[in-house]
Amino acid sequence: MKNIFLLLVVYIFSYPLHGIAQVMPQGFLIGPDGMIGSQLWASRNLAVTSFNNGNTIPNITSAANWGASTPQMCSYNFNAANDAIYGKLYNWYAIVDTRGICPVNWHIPTDTELTTLNSTIGSNGGDLKEAGLVTWNSPNTGATDKYNFKALATGYMGTTSPSGAGNVTYFWSNTASSSTFAYTWSLSKDNALLTRSTQGKIGGFSVRCIHD
Repeated sequence: MKNIFLLLVVYIFSYPLHGIAQVMPQGFLIGPDGMIGSQLWASRNLAVTSFNNGNTIPNITSAANWGASTPQMCSYNFNAANDAIYGKLYNWYAIVDTRGICPVNWHIPTDTELTTLNSTIGSNGGDLKEAGLVTWNSPNTGATDKYNFKALATGYMGTTSPSGAGNVTYFWSNTASSSTFAYTWSLSKDNALLTRSTQGKIGGFSVRCIHD
């Protein structure tokens, strides 16, 4: 009976049940000491396909079906093979949905938290970019990946078509600037800045979760 009980415990905690929020896997935290200033960030872009209650996030596979003011996600260039490298691209309605998409004890960063990140790194976005020219196009100015943040040149999903792979990446904040726009922060191959801007909420951009 004891052995049966232990087997049940192992099964319950190893099987991905619906309605139970995912946890952050090992190897997904920044380094070398796990922090950037007072903040703990994930070191990879989010790639979940369901909300924390088990509901599926609508996955769009063609430009013709993109652009709703409801939760949507897609793979870059609608190629699922890109997910393992770049993560998924989500619209703003997906990232602020009350069902949640970040792992338990993590959340979508606010614009203020991203402002704090920028201040902590001395406005040197190059310290967040993956060094070299594997995912970034030349010149990938100032890229050092000092904090093991591993920002990749994921590109984005625009209102009608994918764009920018190799040249730029945008990260969502959960902070709206208007009824149709929200704040994002971006990195470019052409400079070493972490740049704040506003983008349409129907666009598809990367997500980096921050610890509560």
